[in-house]
Amino acid sequence: MKLQWKNKLQRTVMAGVFAALLVVLSQVSIPLPTGIPVTLQTFAVALCGCVLGPAVGSAAVGVYLALGAVGVPVFAGFSGGAGALVGMTGGYLWAFLPMAFLCGLGAQQKNKFLALALGLAGLAVCHGCGAAQFALVMSISPAQAFLAASVPYLVKDVLSLVLAYGAARAVVLALKRARLVTLL
Repeated sequence: MKLQWKNKLQRTVMAGVFAALLVVLSQVSIPLPTGIPVTLQTFAVALCGCVLGPAVGSAAVGVYLALGAVGVPVFAGFSGGAGALVGMTGGYLWAFLPMAFLCGLGAQQKNKFLALALGLAGLAVCHGCGAAQFALVMSISPAQAFLAASVPYLVKDVLSLVLAYGAARAVVLALKRARLVTLL
């Protein structure tokens, strides 16, 4: 479902609202021994893309990353700063941008399977980049990094993606009923 915003201000406000939602859901965190916590970030990133579309969804994630980069404690565990972006979980954070874009692109497709396939491609990019940076920072092989830093989270992340897609449909329909957006 592709949205048409009434004006630029509304589009900007919605990007800010979803960036704030991403901040809040990032704090729902369960630490694991790998140093990578279980969070609702992937759900929130997918929701940003699916509701707002590829451009505005990516912008919302970009706002989140920019806030974290300058030190605002928005990342999981109330962390922030440029160090988080170059640390062991930084690859996941950077890859939230293409993930949001691909989820947004997918949500605009009429075919639900294509929509989910694009979302899964975004998730694959996220895990690929995340595992690659984890391998570099931890000085381990990419295969070891993938097994330690991605495999334990895959089922949760795929489920998060599917739930975000369903939740996005409900949010978009509510925005339409409230006459805040029109559907193209």
